[in-house]
Amino acid sequence: MRFLLDQDVYALTARFLIESGHDVVLVSQIGLSQAPDEEILSVAQEENRILVTRDRDYGNLVFVRAMGSGVIYLRILPNTVNVVHNELTRVLTTYSEIDLVRAFVVVEPDGHRLRRPPL
Repeated sequence: MRFLLDQDVYALTARFLIESGHDVVLVSQIGLSQAPDEEILSVAQEENRILVTRDRDYGNLVFVRAMGSGVIYLRILPNTVNVVHNELTRVLTTYSEIDLVRAFVVVEPDGHRLRRPPL
């Protein structure tokens, strides 16, 4: 799968996704470290990438401002990295890339929720 990782995503998560064989681009690699959330989400959509973030503000952009979807929001802390990575693996094997590009997914230590914004 193709991912764009927000600046707040742990390096361990980036390495985890890369080692799992995914196409991963960091916002810092494309000059978006200081970009507004709206711009980052737009770039992810233009490049057909799923945005991975720890910033819950993207839920507002997707559901309130109807700026599209394709976001995986990780509710992760340093002490829950392995458990959240296990749940992320479950998400990535359960849903296709097409499913995820059209969804907002919250991944937590105890499970995940997938929602699709209204069209």
